[in-house]
Amino acid sequence: MSDTVPKIPTVAIVGRPNVGKSSLFNAVLRRRQAIVHEESGVTRDRIAAPAKWKDRHFQIIDTGGLGMYGGQKKNLGIWDSEIKDQVEIAIDSAEILVMVVDVTAGPTSLDMDIANKLRASGKKVFLAVNKSDNENLDGESANFAGLGFERVFPVSCVHRRGVEALLDKVIESIDWENAAPLVEPGIRIAVVGRPNVGKSSIVNRLVGHKRVMVSNIPGTTRDSVEVSFELECKDGKVPAVLVDTAGLRQKRKADTAVEIFSIMRAEETVSKAQLVLFVVEASIDGVTAQDKKIADMIQRSGKGCIILANKWDLCRKAVKREDVQDEIRYCMPFMDYAPIVFISALDGSNFNKITSAMGEIRENMRMHIPTSLINKILGDATARNAPSAIGTVHHHFKIYYATMVGNEPPRFLLFVNDPGVCTKNYLSYISNCLRKSLGLTGLPIRISLRAREKTIAPRRSFKKSKGVDRA
Repeated sequence: MSDTVPKIPTVAIVGRPNVGKSSLFNAVLRRRQAIVHEESGVTRDRIAAPAKWKDRHFQIIDTGGLGMYGGQKKNLGIWDSEIKDQVEIAIDSAEILVMVVDVTAGPTSLDMDIANKLRASGKKVFLAVNKSDNENLDGESANFAGLGFERVFPVSCVHRRGVEALLDKVIESIDWENAAPLVEPGIRIAVVGRPNVGKSSIVNRLVGHKRVMVSNIPGTTRDSVEVSFELECKDGKVPAVLVDTAGLRQKRKADTAVEIFSIMRAEETVSKAQLVLFVVEASIDGVTAQDKKIADMIQRSGKGCIILANKWDLCRKAVKREDVQDEIRYCMPFMDYAPIVFISALDGSNFNKITSAMGEIRENMRMHIPTSLINKILGDATARNAPSAIGTVHHHFKIYYATMVGNEPPRFLLFVNDPGVCTKNYLSYISNCLRKSLGLTGLPIRISLRAREKTIAPRRSFKKSKGVDRA
């Protein structure tokens, strides 16, 4: 028996900028997960995702384009050093490397520099010659033999030509005997907010290391980056995935197509998440119009939410916490279900409260409430505050029966006499009573009203018996 510690099989895709790494990543996954655009340097952080080929499960990592792997000092982009660090982490963690080159450009000196570095890693390396859209271009892949790899795979990621042959060889080369199974991702937690409020710093602080890039430049994060970690809950540590997203600006203010794609991907991430960490700035006037729009999107999505008032270290001596909290509640009254945690991603203040709140909301998501308890709560609520009559006495709102019909978010179905006579204020009152009584912190409540006619028992009919008068 081998003494090797089981490890999740990991394949990292590397190469210089704009050769089609993200296109290959998407082709393997058979879905558009990484943003693909003709602009060079779109991918910055490393993006990992579970993949499957011929009933074999593995993890695949997309990386940013390496623009400085030959010791260059001049004509470097502002992100090149950060991207290089991210790629080197991906190379270290991977079992197999796939180097991507561009057949239309031919071998370059940077390709050779990257190839030399990859060979030095001691890992198994496969060369994918991308943009080989036809057989004529397949022949030109021989030009890359000088990079020194055993076999060259002509591929066209756009048309999926050659991708199957590449994956077959990758799967064949993995040590499946010592491979650990992929862990179920668990609860998905999206981190959203407008640009430069500290989302990536919060993600790094929560996972305990620098997993995603951080800078003072708005728009540093482009793709939605998934980061696995363990969330401490009452029943022990549970698997979870943090998803760092691009800063959400108004689409009409987006400067480039890539930014528009980033915003769309962030909105999609919220729709797929179970819990949202909504990051705002902690200041007396920190809530902006864009914050309100993001909050409205979160509320309409029906996801659980925690509001993180970040950068509290910059203003805690100048303003009172209560004043900032009141301002947030005043500006976003429809988010009253979301707890507010004042934090500093810089010094780690109150991060233990974030994990506690996430654990509590996870428990609330799993709560199944007995019908008898729901009806008791609503009965007490209507007894304390009876609904007002609308029009005549026949238009009193009345609840006959209620039951819980779903979770994430909690959904309740109320059978009533007439849904049209329930005012918006009274429906909010019912929702608040349910939340307070059941402790559904962090979750929006959805209530549906269904008309049920009052049933009247039919009269019993009797046949006349001899000698008995039943007039």
